[in-house]
Amino acid sequence: MRIRIVDAFTDRAFAGNPAGVLLLDSFPDDAWLQDVAREVNLSETAFAHPLPPGGEADWALRWFTPATEVGMCGHATLATAHVLRTTGAATGTVRFAARCGILTATTHEDGSITLDFPTSPLTPVKIPDGLGEALGAEPVSAHDTSEHIGDLVVELADEQTVRGLTPDFKALIAHSARGIIATAAADDPSQGYDFVSRGFFPGVGIDEDPVTGSAHTALAPFWSPRLGRTELTGLQASARSGLVRVSLRGERTLLTGTAVTVIDGELLTAP
Repeated sequence: MRIRIVDAFTDRAFAGNPAGVLLLDSFPDDAWLQDVAREVNLSETAFAHPLPPGGEADWALRWFTPATEVGMCGHATLATAHVLRTTGAATGTVRFAARCGILTATTHEDGSITLDFPTSPLTPVKIPDGLGEALGAEPVSAHDTSEHIGDLVVELADEQTVRGLTPDFKALIAHSARGIIATAAADDPSQGYDFVSRGFFPGVGIDEDPVTGSAHTALAPFWSPRLGRTELTGLQASARSGLVRVSLRGERTLLTGTAVTVIDGELLTAP
């Protein structure tokens, strides 16, 4: 079967966030899916198979890190939609049935793809004791997110503080169900982005994720009232870096980006 590696939320190879993508006839047992994701060894590998016509979704979709299955993933969904478009397996808007509900991906004429995801509600919380020491900077505020992503959004003083973080990844595990999203307003919005972030997920086997689409379903409602706009662009300031355009639509958040296929090969071990 074919396996592809796609760089998501970027318009060039070797940037953004790479994801494995496998299109299947059906889902084999979970152990095989986890073995493949461990072998691919990227932050997420997506597995999808077509559903019978006439239902509420067109494809079933699941995501696995090297260590576990996750409930929602943005960049691997973007990568899957890109593969469906470039291979001709689907056109227009594609509906995915996933653990977090029905997600859609709409391809535009310029090749960009817009994902329709549930907005992650935010709950202000007391900054956990020891978080600043584990993160490497003292937070300004902290917000818990929904069960779909299970992250802690941590506001820091400025962009340079976010960029300069050197966390103690082992210590971070104690502070969130899935991970920590560190964020700050852009120092200079004329550079093409409104806020920056970095995402740390050592609890699910990923010390730092290059570009985390699902995190932006929480970053959109966090920054929208602070910046006074519902249309924003976030820069995830990892070593690979990537841009996510967000549009806050109440209980839904639109995430727009582009993707590039960098590897197209054959998986020799069948389930």
